[in-house]
Amino acid sequence: MTNPLTIGILGAGRVGTAVGRQAIRAGHQVRIATAKPSEEIRLLAEVIVPGASAVDSSQLRGSDLIVIAVPLHKYRSIDTGALAGHVVIDTMNYWAPVDGVMEEFEAGRGTSEVIADFLGDVRLVKTLNHIGYGELEVEAQPAGTPSRRALAIAGDDDDARALVSEFIDSLGFDPVDAGPLSAGRAFQNGTEIFSGRHTSEEMTRLVEQSRQLASTGA
Repeated sequence: MTNPLTIGILGAGRVGTAVGRQAIRAGHQVRIATAKPSEEIRLLAEVIVPGASAVDSSQLRGSDLIVIAVPLHKYRSIDTGALAGHVVIDTMNYWAPVDGVMEEFEAGRGTSEVIADFLGDVRLVKTLNHIGYGELEVEAQPAGTPSRRALAIAGDDDDARALVSEFIDSLGFDPVDAGPLSAGRAFQNGTEIFSGRHTSEEMTRLVEQSRQLASTGA
């Protein structure tokens, strides 16, 4: 089993709380924060994510991993100071009908590439965006299980991707290293990876296909 980690989660909606519950099942320590003072979410954390600690966003500092699980249209409200210097997982997706048209995400760059520019001094990794919050808890399986579901991982820092891969494995899914953060475009909203359930072998093939298309400019 992966060594227990301290996981900070920014966001207490359905995604953030599902990640928190699954992380606790995996033996990790979980801190959960929102834009509100910790006292205002303490009861929510106790009831919906038993075992997690409600904290102020500044108290996420020092976590081994910090998971951003807020609606994308709120990304500019994120306390970047709390994340600086950390390995950060971006779970967010761009949904124009929900988020409104946001020009920075309409220009062809990957959503996480835009987020990385905004966050600044973080080691950003894109993953957990292409699985439903309900699926995260019911589809988890032990390592080595045939047809275990895979999740892709993209980031520019090799050590950060390795750490996040261990975390994803501990949650019950096969991590597939897609390479640099720009490769995260292959599993954004509207892609084949985003829309389906894939094993490690299938995910690896889809990631490679995307890499080949990118190299040819198709």
